[in-house]
Amino acid sequence: MLKECEQHGYFRGDACPVCGQAARFLMDDRELDHLGRIVTGILRHFPEKYGLTMDPHGWVSLPQMVRNISNQHRGYRWLRVHHIVAIAETDAKGRYEVKDDRIRATYGHTLDVALDLPTDHIPEQLFFPVTEDEAAIVLEVGLKPSDRKKVHLSKTAADARSAGSVRTPNPVLLAVDTKKAQDGGVVIMRAGKTVFLVDAVPAEFLSRLPDAPAAE
Repeated sequence: MLKECEQHGYFRGDACPVCGQAARFLMDDRELDHLGRIVTGILRHFPEKYGLTMDPHGWVSLPQMVRNISNQHRGYRWLRVHHIVAIAETDAKGRYEVKDDRIRATYGHTLDVALDLPTDHIPEQLFFPVTEDEAAIVLEVGLKPSDRKKVHLSKTAADARSAGSVRTPNPVLLAVDTKKAQDGGVVIMRAGKTVFLVDAVPAEFLSRLPDAPAAE
């Protein structure tokens, strides 16, 4: 459930996590999930399906997005800009960025966009999950994008393991030496709260983490 506290802003849940008070209702969990999928789809994959124009850096007009969504989905006639802003600001993974009257996805694009994201405060190591079969190949040739336009690195090994478990029950984790990579000219960008983007990672900056012990 998405709500708004007069004092502490937007949040997901029943009561404000800061003051514990009841708050203004914005949308239920079903609407939140459905609208979130629409917004993510528009900003990462298909703005044209909603008649929207994306600029070279991935930005889309918020007022136009709201109008076009409500025009295509009769159940969302009530939709206003602040509803989309609330979705963006309360997203746990930091999937969106809102600036003035524009919004964009911070990662996950299958579209060609020139993301101008921050490149400072990069952790000393970042992580990427692969299958056992892929590990030897990647360690030889490096990391390159597959289904998305950039390689998506994880902030922690746990984040990478969680991402990799979607494809394989026991992902192999590769570590990226970010200091050496940056010194070697690799540009690493901060995207979501746990996601970092890079065009590619040469093999010389990769190493395999020891396999996690099997659960008893």
